[in-house]
Amino acid sequence: MCLLCDFKASRRQVLCGGIASLATVGLAAHAQVDVGPPSSLRKLVSAEQVEGAAAQQYSQMMSSADAQRALYPNNHPQVRRLREIARRLIPHSNSWNPNAKDWEWEVNLIHSDQINAFCMPGGKIAFYSGILDKLKLSNDEAAMIMGHEMAHALREHARAQMGKGSATSLGLRIGAALLGLGQVGDIAADLGTQLLSLQFSRSDETEADLVGLELAARGAFQPNASVTLWQKMAAASGGASSMSFLSTHPSSPDRIKTLQRNVPKVQGLFEQARAAG
Repeated sequence: MCLLCDFKASRRQVLCGGIASLATVGLAAHAQVDVGPPSSLRKLVSAEQVEGAAAQQYSQMMSSADAQRALYPNNHPQVRRLREIARRLIPHSNSWNPNAKDWEWEVNLIHSDQINAFCMPGGKIAFYSGILDKLKLSNDEAAMIMGHEMAHALREHARAQMGKGSATSLGLRIGAALLGLGQVGDIAADLGTQLLSLQFSRSDETEADLVGLELAARGAFQPNASVTLWQKMAAASGGASSMSFLSTHPSSPDRIKTLQRNVPKVQGLFEQARAAG
């Protein structure tokens, strides 16, 4: 246990220390993209349990990757690159979820040919090297992926999907009891496993695209990179077995068109952030 705690702390310190100077940034101005309120289904599952399960699952994954020598070290240029992107995005997350100010954010890079990335509830981010190498992502495009994955966590899409499953399998009587207690008891015993197998709805994906777009723009990343990113995804999706990202984040002309419509809404945020340095 002590080794695992030290392992987690070393990576958390690198990131959290880097964003300390930005921790006092105020809440972002009113959102420029229109995504509506978060799903009420998330209230059927305790945020504390979901985030706790995510943190445990993430630690196990990183420890396993480290044991297999697949976890990139803190001083690797690609790790430093990803953590710098996160440093610019995280200060703008609180306006989307006030609890994010208390999250222990982590960003790590795993050596794998898979084209994939994720952010677990509570701010646990991981990229696979394949998504950086095979798509030859610019910093702006990598920021769009990170913003998208952060948006899933900030908008509590996993928690809502679990809430939906709880309501479906246990019925309204149990659901009402959960709402009253604010706990899920034994229902959450396998949350860690569920987190790795969840697939988000089309509306969740659209919401994550738009919230991620705004997060990246506020972090001074070029908004149009969201369009070039998904154009690259579409071009790379021709039956490649390593396209894990697209199995849960399908590319489509409609997705690109939605982003193109919203790029002008956040262009001013990008220009302000860039002017501010």
